Amino acid sequence: MRQRTIAAALALLPLAGIPARAADVEVTVTNVRGDVGHVRVDLCTQAKFLKSDCAYNGAAPAQQGETMVTFTGVEPGKYAAQAFYDDTDAGKVHQGFLGIPREGVGFSNDAGLRLGGPRFRDAAFAVPEGGAQIRLRLRYLLGSPRRPRRQPGAPQ
Repeated sequence: MRQRTIAAALALLPLAGIPARAADVEVTVTNVRGDVGHVRVDLCTQAKFLKSDCAYNGAAPAQQGETMVTFTGVEPGKYAAQAFYDDTDAGKVHQGFLGIPREGVGFSNDAGLRLGGPRFRDAAFAVPEGGAQIRLRLRYLLGSPRRPRRQPGAPQ
């Protein structure tokens, strides 16, 4: 009797609503114009997109050209990525006239910039259980950024 009860419980297990497994997301950020500071990326749900309190935040030391930021433990779902090149390591986007970013900024799907930022639907991508790999390009809206300082010991 006990073996039948265990077998029945195991048979019903797939119906128990087991949560989806967390995934890894790799974000390759291109057009990084320096090798000082960090490239910062947020993965945001629609409710948090274009805000500073997204569910997942990551950073990697800037590498001129391309920098990869990897997230682990991301719940499967729909997200948009927002990124910027933080050459001063201030942890925030500096803004100029009319709130235009002074650093390079970018969004998943290379979503077009509009007044107030891109729409979530233009930047959204799916994160399945198997994870995701995306690429996005930084854009420098005020021309070239300030000339970044070189890291001590970096080749000239």
